[in-house]
Parts: sequence; C-alpha cells; structure tokens
Amino acid sequence: MRNADRARDRRVRVLAVSVGAVLAAGLVAFGSYALIDRADDTSDRVESPMGGDGKNGAASSTPGEESPAPGPIAGEKSWDEKKLTRNHVTDPVTYPMKPPVGGDHSPVWMNCDGEVYKKAIPDMNAVHALEHGSVWVTYNDKAPDADVAKLAERVSSTPYSLMSPYPDQAGAIMLTAWGKQVTVDGADDPRVAQFFSRYVQGPQTPERGAACTGGLDGS
Repeated sequence: MRNADRARDRRVRVLAVSVGAVLAAGLVAFGSYALIDRADDTSDRVESPMGGDGKNGAASSTPGEESPAPGPIAGEKSWDEKKLTRNHVTDPVTYPMKPPVGGDHSPVWMNCDGEVYKKAIPDMNAVHALEHGSVWVTYNDKAPDADVAKLAERVSSTPYSLMSPYPDQAGAIMLTAWGKQVTVDGADDPRVAQFFSRYVQGPQTPERGAACTGGLDGS
C-alpha cells in the first residue's frame, strides 16, 4: 500500500507541476499579446510630423500661434476651377486678375520652397507654382515694412509658399492660391493663418505634391 501511496503522490505532484507550467505559459503569452496590441494601438495614433495628408513639411502656422478658425475665410474670392485652364504655353498670357489665380502658364514653375523674392516675379511662372499647391504672398508699397518682414518669416519657414512684391495689385497685402485669393489687413490678420492652413497643398491643388524646387529661382 505504501508503494501505491507513493506512486499516487508522485502522480499528483507531476500533475500539479504540469498545470502550473501551463498556467505560467498562458500568462506569459497573454502579457506579450497585450504589450504588442498596445504598441500597435499606439503606433496607429502617431501622427505624421507633416500633418494631414503629408504636405512635404508645409506648416500653416508659426510656433505659439493658435490654430486657425474653421469655416469660410472672410472676403475670400473664388474662381471656377473648370474655367481655369492649365496649358503650358510660351506666348505671353494676359490674366484677368492681379495677381493671377490660375490659367495657362509657363512650363517652368517658380521655386516655391519658402522663397522670399525681393523683386517682382513673372506671373506665368508663379501660376505654375500655384498649380503645384503653393500659396503666393504679394504686397505693394502701401504694405508696412513690419508686416512684410513678418510675412517673409512665415513664408521662409513654409514649404510650398513664396512671396514677392506686386506693385500694381489692388490690396496692400494679398494671398493667392489656385483659384483662391484674399486681401488681408496685415501679417497678424487671422485670415493669414486660415489661408495657409487651408491652401498650402490644399484641396484646390491640381498637382498636389509636384515639385516646388528645380524651377525658376528669380535670380
């Protein structure tokens, strides 16, 4: 009987050890799955540093600035995109608005990787930059120097934007994108942030992601 009891005890101990091993393996597996699942969930929530649909680093606001208000941009003018032709031409084009918001243009775009031009640039090359999704900031001699300097700072830190003087435009400071345009009161006008946020590589862009370097540099 003692041999039978010892054999039974051994079977019980072996069974207990086996059950314990199975439970330990299950806990390890569950813990690993939970860690992996949590990591996957975290990675899904990581946002691109370029934001939204990846705008080649385009920034719509300066550090410390509040997010632009949603909704319509007050005073903005829009043109029918279907009527804005997009042919590449070499003959001069007379645009019905100043600055132009679209239409036939030069085969060579104006560099728009945050370029701040000190002199007026050709309309036909600038329009090609608009087609690529850039915002064009223009000003005349009525614009205060402080506003010009602040806008130049914004543009120089924003890929897919460019800035130049435009002597014969109606407003002192104007912002233009493909088919969109607004005259603003100054560099601190909230519509500036709205316009940049909405139209730098925005939904109006005919050729989103096309190059803004390797074109005409204005020199």
